[in-house]
Amino acid sequence: MTPVVRLPALVVALLSIVLLAGPAASDGPLEIEPLPVGTHADYQLGGVRPVPASVGIVVRDRRAEPAGRYDVCYVNAFQTQPGERRFWRERRHLVLREGGRPVTDEAWGEWLLDLRTPAKRRALARVVGRWVDRCAKDGYEAVEYDNLDSFTRSRGLLRRRQALAYARLVVAEAHEAGLAAAQKNLAGYDGTKVGFDFAVAEECGRYRECGAYAAAYGRRVVAVEYRKQDFRRACRHWGVRLPVVLRDLAVSPTGVRRFC
Repeated sequence: MTPVVRLPALVVALLSIVLLAGPAASDGPLEIEPLPVGTHADYQLGGVRPVPASVGIVVRDRRAEPAGRYDVCYVNAFQTQPGERRFWRERRHLVLREGGRPVTDEAWGEWLLDLRTPAKRRALARVVGRWVDRCAKDGYEAVEYDNLDSFTRSRGLLRRRQALAYARLVVAEAHEAGLAAAQKNLAGYDGTKVGFDFAVAEECGRYRECGAYAAAYGRRVVAVEYRKQDFRRACRHWGVRLPVVLRDLAVSPTGVRRFC
């Protein structure tokens, strides 16, 4: 005869709770809040300033506090920030070089990041992923990844396919953190193919590119202009559909700011 094993009452109670509860639910993907439409957008990369009541979207640098609207965290994912050269010197193997010297975007004094191998792309995505996690913890709803088109300034060292492979990785980092991801630059490319959720389009009025972004993202495009004539043109053609803001080139906290 098989002996009867008597379990302590506490163990029996715990087992009953587990059985009644059923299998544990696995953690699902974080919900991503889409960019709102029908509201103004402000672009505050050069410093924070009060936000008008009519503004529902605010873009700020990743080191700044979110504004409490739909907040977009700016991350320079394809190039370095001018003030972060010490950080990147410690990771010099991830900076694109030619003849031992960093390849530079001369317009902004930014070094291009080296996207040429899968290993380097993964390493860079881990760096960006840590920044994005901080954006999420700070309360941002989305991230803007600047300089998708850095390969066009790489002296032929980078390829478009490498930039897009890397873009797919950093978009995944944003989504894993629960943030929407914005395409920045490379008008005419449908960034939804690598997972982008909306676009931030600088000077799309000036270069007649607003329609290219709208073709991919509909009304989920933030348009930023730096010249009054381009702002007027963008407002005339796109102001009903898209949020268009006029800023000074330094996007300073006391600089020009107008909405359509």
